[in-house]
Amino acid sequence: MLQMLFAGVLFLGTHLGISSTSMRGRLVATLGERGYLLVYSLLALVTLSYLIWLYGELPRHPYLWLPDPGLYMVPKIVMPLAMIFLLGGFMVRNPTTVGMEGSLQGEGAAEDLARGVTRITRHPFQWSVVLWAGTHLVANGDQVSVVFFTTFLVLGLLGGVLIDRKKAAALGADWQPYAQVTSNVPFLAILSGRNRLVLRELIAPVAIGLVGYVALFWGHDWVAGVRLY
Repeated sequence: MLQMLFAGVLFLGTHLGISSTSMRGRLVATLGERGYLLVYSLLALVTLSYLIWLYGELPRHPYLWLPDPGLYMVPKIVMPLAMIFLLGGFMVRNPTTVGMEGSLQGEGAAEDLARGVTRITRHPFQWSVVLWAGTHLVANGDQVSVVFFTTFLVLGLLGGVLIDRKKAAALGADWQPYAQVTSNVPFLAILSGRNRLVLRELIAPVAIGLVGYVALFWGHDWVAGVRLY
């Protein structure tokens, strides 16, 4: 249990503690932008691999809440949306991703970029992680799983907030129009009247997301070692 806690803190620390603090600026000044990205990527890969390896090695007991077939249905119901966010997010240009900041420059750029799943949330990847981690946290009540999935839940929830803060500081006035017509919390910009849902823009993301979900469902035994059917 302590090993998993250590791995979770290490993983979060190398992600949030470096990329979203003043340490990033100091590392960029020392290593250069490419050098920083290389070191950061290696640290992320190592800590993620260690966390996943440890999760596969540690025994699944004791339980904080007992397994329940009803709880197993939660990820099966919610994961299609997570896959739509995940795969649909790669189908649009998003200025919150690394290297895309320049796409906000120019009149009307914010409105042009806010389309597809980014009308729903400007952080589709982070929310796919939140939905995946949250639903699997509910379905798995052992202590090791609770720590494992809570780690990713925290990463997804804080990640979007910290990215917004970093982009606002780095892009200044260019960021504000995009932030105005989008939202971090899914559907908030639409419900508040700052954007609208355009169904034709979601046809491809929904189709590809559902195909991805079916593939993940049938391949879950290979990916996670647990058969879902």
